[in-house]
Amino acid sequence: MRIEVTPDVFKLAQVFTISRGSRTEAKVLTVRLSDGGAQGWGECVPYARYGETLESVSAQIEGLSGDLTRDGLYELLPAGAARNAVDCALWDLQAKQSGKRVWELAGLAKPGPEITAYTLSLAEPAEMQAQAGKHAHRPLLKIKLGTPDDMPRLEAVRAGAPKSTIIVDANEGWSADVYADLAPHLVRLGVALVEQPLPAGEDDALTGMARPVPVCADESAHDCSTLADLKGKYDVVNIKLDKTGGLTEALKLRAAALAEGYDVMVGCMVGSSLAMAPATLVAQGAKVVDLDGPLLLGEDREHALKFDEDGVHPPVAELWG
Repeated sequence: MRIEVTPDVFKLAQVFTISRGSRTEAKVLTVRLSDGGAQGWGECVPYARYGETLESVSAQIEGLSGDLTRDGLYELLPAGAARNAVDCALWDLQAKQSGKRVWELAGLAKPGPEITAYTLSLAEPAEMQAQAGKHAHRPLLKIKLGTPDDMPRLEAVRAGAPKSTIIVDANEGWSADVYADLAPHLVRLGVALVEQPLPAGEDDALTGMARPVPVCADESAHDCSTLADLKGKYDVVNIKLDKTGGLTEALKLRAAALAEGYDVMVGCMVGSSLAMAPATLVAQGAKVVDLDGPLLLGEDREHALKFDEDGVHPPVAELWG
């Protein structure tokens, strides 16, 4: 089996800002696995928040050798971006070799489209209201918050998109006191979900706290091993393949989270349609789907995912799986 890893850059449609900073492009790694005449591929987005860089993740992947299996990857790589790209490439390779779709190989029902959130970039309230107005036709909008001036921004978005469902992502930017103060206003403005209000290492403060708006674990939830620590703090688990280390673990985490009584959100980093393609399988029936990465790009892969009024559609075989 031959492994090739290459960096790719996709320009964004516009500057994208969250509380941690701004970007104008998405930097990803593309992994190709060749075995005989077949080739499978996958994509990952190394994330600095988890100590990952393009160089460190490339080194992890390039250090692999021999015949790789999805189960064997657990012994070779930790949960994270490197394992994600290789795991998804292995799924794609098996689909190409077998002539079956990945959903069939995984024993899943045939997937369909799912309504996805569209994320508004962090900006001044007037600009965010204009963004919201431009996208008010979308049923689900996501707002990046986590600043001292969150309420004016949230009020502005609600004014710009009065009929859209709104979810907010604080990106670990609030304290327990700030969240408690904001919670009644979130209810008043019809917010349906709050992602990671507190830093992952300080979320014990959520235990026993009233949660009038469902609270979703993002930075606090990676793979199945992190599920036990969420009890009593969160209502929803955000599953991202770059955190779980691939589709294999993501499907396990979805099943485990649902069995524990959590709702499931399926999210993404800012990447291309290749990165989102496997996640569309995990997203089937999820409470919240946030796979808008390609919508934020100014350019994408060939055979890109289809987005329309029905949501994000599963990939065609020419793209992945």
